[in-house]
Amino acid sequence: MRRLAPYQTGLWLAEYMDMRCQLCRIYRSTPQSQLLQYQAQSSIHNITDTPPTRTALKKHSFLTNIVHQANSHLSSGLLCDHCHNDITWLPRPFEVDIAPSISLSIQASTYYEYPIRQAIRAFKHQEDMTKLPLLLHAIRQLPRPHGCHRNNSVIVAMPTTGQRLVKRGFDPVSILSAQLSKHWQIPVWQGVERIDDTVSQQGLTRAERLSNLDNNAFALIEKPHTKRLLLFDDVSTTGASLQALTRAFIPPVAVKSAKGGSNSSYQISAYVLAHGSKS
Repeated sequence: MRRLAPYQTGLWLAEYMDMRCQLCRIYRSTPQSQLLQYQAQSSIHNITDTPPTRTALKKHSFLTNIVHQANSHLSSGLLCDHCHNDITWLPRPFEVDIAPSISLSIQASTYYEYPIRQAIRAFKHQEDMTKLPLLLHAIRQLPRPHGCHRNNSVIVAMPTTGQRLVKRGFDPVSILSAQLSKHWQIPVWQGVERIDDTVSQQGLTRAERLSNLDNNAFALIEKPHTKRLLLFDDVSTTGASLQALTRAFIPPVAVKSAKGGSNSSYQISAYVLAHGSKS
């Protein structure tokens, strides 16, 4: 029997067993005790030998509808409507320059501020898997790119270095990208690696970020089997990391002679969980 990773177990429990909002802890829909009572009452009508009356049929229909609505609400997200509307403001896409006449569009699911900021930090630096359901809820707000599907597109997760993987013990972006892959039904492609001598971008100024991630920060292990590449990272502040990752797919000749905004032979766009600034 296949064992679930800790984060998979936590997601399953939050998704199907916990009916409370993952943020404010108030019930997302009908309280569980009331829902179970409705289900018990509904099952009585199914096992009785006496033909149900018209009133009983109406009540059964009403109870069944409540259960259906509650289950539908559970499958739609992990937050109550109030918290959902409070954090899921889909920001406008922003762009970073890749080369002359070439730019990369970056779409975030929300802003890097409370409570997402605290949840991301706890998840990444403290391996707090209780924050993952909230991050997953935010990721689900990212619309699947028009025309992209499993046969013509791949998700390229921002790779980490071997040093950071050993230090942290897990790869947060890999976990998040796997959930995005499940949501979009688009596979993750892992044909690019990050060079170990680049330092973490966290805490660096914009100039330092751009200097840290030059054209040699990433290297292709193999060529993608498709032309549509959907880059993914957890947080983007200046877009420097995604900028450098994009350049790994563009030959130097194409960068120097870019005309008409063509990203070499690939169609590249980027998506992140959170954008680091509202400005």
